[in-house]
Amino acid sequence: MQKEVLLSSAYLAPVVYYTKLYAYEKAYIERYDHYMKQTYRNRCVIASANGPLALTIPTEKADEAKCLMKDVRISDHGNWRHTHWNAFVAAYRQSPFFDYYADEFHRFYEQRYGFLYDFNGELCTWVCEQLDIQPVLCPTTDYVTEPQSVDDFRERIHPKRDIAEAVPDFFPHPYYQVFEEKQGFQPNLSIVDLLFNMGPEGLLVLRDSIRVAER
Repeated sequence: MQKEVLLSSAYLAPVVYYTKLYAYEKAYIERYDHYMKQTYRNRCVIASANGPLALTIPTEKADEAKCLMKDVRISDHGNWRHTHWNAFVAAYRQSPFFDYYADEFHRFYEQRYGFLYDFNGELCTWVCEQLDIQPVLCPTTDYVTEPQSVDDFRERIHPKRDIAEAVPDFFPHPYYQVFEEKQGFQPNLSIVDLLFNMGPEGLLVLRDSIRVAER
């Protein structure tokens, strides 16, 4: 396996994304791709009482048709910070670790960030610290269509792709979820689902969700 990975910027990315941050020593986070909606760049999926719930960060319309990810600005439309925070509270207030992380996590929704890339990056760094995974996170300096020296998962980790097909070494390891008795285990939700339900032991779930190739 390569020691370096290339990933898209993502808002509280799904578990598969963090298995890559666990497995690789260095992760390049793409800044120079064209921003696309309906991706993990501005959307995460959590487990609500009524099933999977997508939370989307509104973005400002760019003057140019193709806006680079690094230039995408967050919109204040719809009081989304309040909406997202209330959704997290409703979904995870009964989880074992929500109260432990809540104060620090809430600060991200009290502060106004200008750019989506920066917001995603600071959340990602915080999550890595809580799970005790220590990849070196580097912003890209230009766009490379077919990189040769890194494993490229930029478009493979995508909400509209079959994750088993796109990332065949990802084998979601079951863990406790608040609504599991009602809904069954829901794999590959946002990393906060794993964090709030399992706390530091989420690290072991990431480890056990990687299928090691048989030699």
